[in-house]
Amino acid sequence: MAKTTETLDEFYRNKYGALSSDFPKNDGQFNVFRIEDRISSHTSSPTFIRRDFYKIMLFSGNNIFHYGDRSIPLTGNTLLFFNPHVPYTYESLEAGTHGCFCVFKDEFFKGNFRLNLFELPLFTAGTHPVFSLDEEETSEIKTIFEKIIREIDSDFVYKYDLIKNYVSELIYYGMKLQPVNTASGQTNASLRVTTVFMELLERQFPLESTAQRFELRSPKAFADRMNIHVNYLNRAIKKQTGRTTTEHIFERLISEAKVLLKYTDWNISEISYVLGFEDQSHFNKFFKKQTDSSPTSIRRV
Repeated sequence: MAKTTETLDEFYRNKYGALSSDFPKNDGQFNVFRIEDRISSHTSSPTFIRRDFYKIMLFSGNNIFHYGDRSIPLTGNTLLFFNPHVPYTYESLEAGTHGCFCVFKDEFFKGNFRLNLFELPLFTAGTHPVFSLDEEETSEIKTIFEKIIREIDSDFVYKYDLIKNYVSELIYYGMKLQPVNTASGQTNASLRVTTVFMELLERQFPLESTAQRFELRSPKAFADRMNIHVNYLNRAIKKQTGRTTTEHIFERLISEAKVLLKYTDWNISEISYVLGFEDQSHFNKFFKKQTDSSPTSIRRV
């Protein structure tokens, strides 16, 4: 069965030939790389799978990134944010492509953010944080990455504390490029309910085995898990997002279905099962209603 998740240890080992003793020893295993070094040693694109770590990338060049169930063409200078909940890959890198990227796990920011990374707008479910940059923005982002690269090679005792500030600057820069409806500092009951709902929804993924099932499939199921009334849940979600609870569930369900259809060797009956449908015919009808396409047509793409 196809592998669906890559760990950060595997990333270091498989992509850069590092031994376990060479892995970064800082909390969160933070590291930073230049894309041009990636081209010189690896010409093929990585596999379309989830990673159990975060990545922030400044990409200069032309390419197509496959992010979740979307394919996003890139031209020029682009700032990208990737999280452990969404699978991604990209086409083979062309000569002349350059830029930088850093990788890290949740532990890198423990105690440094008032909110969990997953709760920040750039890393929440359903977002596609890909930002085209002008020359001034590119220069600013490049300067931050150069500071990180310079610092990680230094002997400064507190270098990782300083690097956390630089990475925080990248994250907040991205948040400024796409303002969100709810400020990260706002705290109210509806926001808390919405945050818990989104986290519960996303925790059900990735589906790495045909023995797993997507179980929380209805507003009532989520409300019961959260020990609140379903009407209260629905009002909170609608207030915070402008969309219904069911719309969020169905969107995530369809997104995962497309990923499984395109990038696993599971048959459609198995995919129907893991997504919580009693039989394939119900899944086919649901998929057709939501996308105007059949599962088999997606699989053939």
